[in-house]
Amino acid sequence: MTTTPKTLIESKLAETAQTPQYTSDNCRTAIDKFTAVNTGAANATLTVHLVPAGGAAADSNKFTKTIPPGGSWPFPDIVGHILESGDVISTISSAVGVSIRASGRQFT
Repeated sequence: MTTTPKTLIESKLAETAQTPQYTSDNCRTAIDKFTAVNTGAANATLTVHLVPAGGAAADSNKFTKTIPPGGSWPFPDIVGHILESGDVISTISSAVGVSIRASGRQFT
């Protein structure tokens, strides 16, 4: 088995509609870090879904945090989770201005 460190989500602003950000294609993926930074002027809520292959974003696979202006959150509850082939990281932000980035390892 080969292990490859990888940026799962390049730094970007999270969309205000549910958006798939990373799909674990033909591999298993470990999430090592997921960071959100609120660059906006008001509180913003970011919801991260770890969606199983063929599934949908739902209450059973979500992790939510309200981040104050200028604040950041490392989403410790998703660090260490393993995505199987076809699983997806999907996000939705309550406001424009939440920057996200994720890194991990792929196992092939």
